[in-house]
Amino acid sequence: MTERFFLYDDTEETKTRFVSFMGEHQRFDLAILYSDRYYGKAMVMDIQGSRFAIIGEDDLDEEGYIEHAFKLSEQDASELREFLNEVIL
Repeated sequence: MTERFFLYDDTEETKTRFVSFMGEHQRFDLAILYSDRYYGKAMVMDIQGSRFAIIGEDDLDEEGYIEHAFKLSEQDASELREFLNEVIL
């Protein structure tokens, strides 16, 4: 058996927020992880949709990013973006 080659293997303290809210057409169940790992960005995990993205303020301003990352309609992505603008700063 060959020796495993790790690119990195770190343990880091994180702050995690679990939040659930109803949008106009769908429920959002999220886990938002904050750490120093991603240069001030948060890891946002959509628990129901099994998707995640590393998101900062610049990503929220990028057109189509939330729609693509979470496979959401423009309207649902707008609701998620509005919420994330309140909590990711």
